[in-house]
Amino acid sequence: MSGVRKGLAKVEFALRWDPSPTGTPANDLDIVAAVFGAEDLHGTPVQLVHFGSRSPDGTITLNRDSHTGQGFGFDEVMTIELNRMAPASSRVLVGVVIQNAEAGAAGRTKTFADIGGTGFRIREGHADLAQGDFAAVASATAATVAEFTRDASGAWSFELRLHGFEVDPEVFARTMGALR
Repeated sequence: MSGVRKGLAKVEFALRWDPSPTGTPANDLDIVAAVFGAEDLHGTPVQLVHFGSRSPDGTITLNRDSHTGQGFGFDEVMTIELNRMAPASSRVLVGVVIQNAEAGAAGRTKTFADIGGTGFRIREGHADLAQGDFAAVASATAATVAEFTRDASGAWSFELRLHGFEVDPEVFARTMGALR
């Protein structure tokens, strides 16, 4: 399922990928969540949550973080408690960025095409809202994946928004929410 689903409360975004081959730089992917206020839905996020940062109000938590993709199942997991967000928060965009993308083979930028076994799953409780991979954005170094928006009644809805970027992590964090 990848369409709209309304009335969401607490969602989980999970990310997986395969480790890099022995002797090559590690594959390190990170989940990034940007929260936008009603006053600026596509500009500067009021919160930006990723590895090494936290949601000040505790509504977004990075539960699992991997720097290598080693392990079974999903390597990174982020929980987003939409039902606890401040009323002024109206849009949450979740994406994935390749850290150290410049460490690719032969000095070329590492893209999703260079990383095996990529995949994501978005769920609420035990119900999958969406799942997929990054094949559609194979030449990208970062991608937005999910958009959650709050309507006038306060209900949150979900849309799959897979869009690739060919930028470094810092630029991605600043521009991921811009209008397309």
